[in-house]
Amino acid sequence: MSDTTYINNKAVAQNSFDAIVVGSGISGGWAAKELTEKGLKVLMLERGRDHQHIKDYKYADKDPWQLEHRGRTTAEQKKKYPVIHRGWAANESVMDSWVNEEESPYTEVKPFTWWRSYQLGGRSILWGRQSYRWSDLDFEANAKDGVAIDWPIRYKDIAPWYDYVEKFAGISGSKEGLPHLPDGQFLPPMDLNCVEKDVAARIKAKFNNERHLFIGRVANLTAAIPGRTACQFRNRCWEGCPFGGYFSTQSSTLPAAMKTGRLTVRPWSIVTRVIYDKNSQKATGVEVLDAENNQTYTYHAKIVFLNASALNSAWVLMNSATDIWENGLGSSSGELGHNIMDHHYNLGASGKVDGFEDQYYYGRRANGFYIPRFANLNNDKRDFLRGYGYQGGASRQGWSREVAELNIGAAFKEAITEPGSWTIGATGFGEILPYHENKITLDKNRKDKWGLPVLMMDAELKENELKMRKAIKEDLVAMFEAAGVKNINTYDSGHAMGHGIHEMGTARMGKDPKTSVLNATNQVWDAKNVFVTDGACMTSSACQNPSLTYMALTARAADHAVNELKKGNL
Repeated sequence: MSDTTYINNKAVAQNSFDAIVVGSGISGGWAAKELTEKGLKVLMLERGRDHQHIKDYKYADKDPWQLEHRGRTTAEQKKKYPVIHRGWAANESVMDSWVNEEESPYTEVKPFTWWRSYQLGGRSILWGRQSYRWSDLDFEANAKDGVAIDWPIRYKDIAPWYDYVEKFAGISGSKEGLPHLPDGQFLPPMDLNCVEKDVAARIKAKFNNERHLFIGRVANLTAAIPGRTACQFRNRCWEGCPFGGYFSTQSSTLPAAMKTGRLTVRPWSIVTRVIYDKNSQKATGVEVLDAENNQTYTYHAKIVFLNASALNSAWVLMNSATDIWENGLGSSSGELGHNIMDHHYNLGASGKVDGFEDQYYYGRRANGFYIPRFANLNNDKRDFLRGYGYQGGASRQGWSREVAELNIGAAFKEAITEPGSWTIGATGFGEILPYHENKITLDKNRKDKWGLPVLMMDAELKENELKMRKAIKEDLVAMFEAAGVKNINTYDSGHAMGHGIHEMGTARMGKDPKTSVLNATNQVWDAKNVFVTDGACMTSSACQNPSLTYMALTARAADHAVNELKKGNL
């Protein structure tokens, strides 16, 4: 590839833009949309392949029996993708979406499962789509518990941006009136099935209306919106949805940005560093290594948005301005690369439900139920900090298929004429505290395919999380018993950091440049025209899925960036 990128068969040769967005996943797509719609000429850089909506969803119209290996991976793939084979993500239909681990290795001081998708759209094609707001319970938690540092924002600062991104992304859900899990701008909710409704009512009654089970809040359309068709309940979202029934870069933010005529997309572009000018104390652009021809190119811009994912955005900063800061741009606080968080899961319970043998359900609902946090709320006091939620489902074909993070691909059904008995199950998702010693660094003794240093992972669960895991199982069993579930079995397959797919915290926001990498509007303290709005920016992790918060923070930061640019402050 030359210094010309072809988008929609149009050659673009310039190398100067108003803004550069590094990464094309959930937050990168939002950055591109917001900045272009506000009048900026934007370059989006994706280190992996192009991946076009509908055209490149090569398995979306195939039935499981039409796949060469019926969904299973080959012996060679198991050898080449060992990390992906640690969990549910290894499936024939999506193996092309995961990064080539031989080309892009990393070093594990402690076990770390890193899910990476280097393609246009990133993991927005593959995500579980669960979309929950945070509340001040979450934004105030660090300050109240004396953990790490305080968030520089509160719910009131981000609430309008939650409204904004929910309306565009299309979040379906039910309004529950819970102060610790704020309601949003929802499309009509999907339905709980008969067993889930019964269990929900029993839990609510048994626990004095302090524990709740309701349908998940999910980025699947239950009604059509402009440019996108409603969810078809195929439950094959990970293959790419030709209908645009769920939110992804390809179905949502990228078309909006392209519509402006101000977006250039360059795939196969590994951003190796942000170019920093010490005289102006600003970034002037980025350096790119072309992943296909190994040539280096420079692109200039007034502002840079890093949205390469929590760990890769930190990697870019660590490789930038090393002539001024040994550990990279944004490292002056000593916090760059530290405070890695995730959500710990891989544990829960399941059982059998009697009395509904004459009832069934229709369709393949691309969603499950949600039980929001109740631990350490109101009069519920524990011997650990923070809490957890649950995701699960009831069905007559295995409960775990209702949880996107547990199963991928349609379950292969046995050739039976009658459905089996009803089962219900759920898995817990617990908060991980921001520990300074949980960190990533550059392993300069190990290189990737392109001769670049790889990341070294040194992070683990600690006593607080281990105590929480015990409670996650006990509480779920208690709720199921109260609901009349029989033959309850628990499981805990352990948790390596990263396995929750929600990496956060490597370039945290804060109020003081001495203790944080970013300020309250996601600007790097050391270079105010560099913004980081993916998971790297998070100051704590809560227990809710974080992607909706990334969307809101990105839209908010983009608005601030454009306003500051117009004022001449950037």
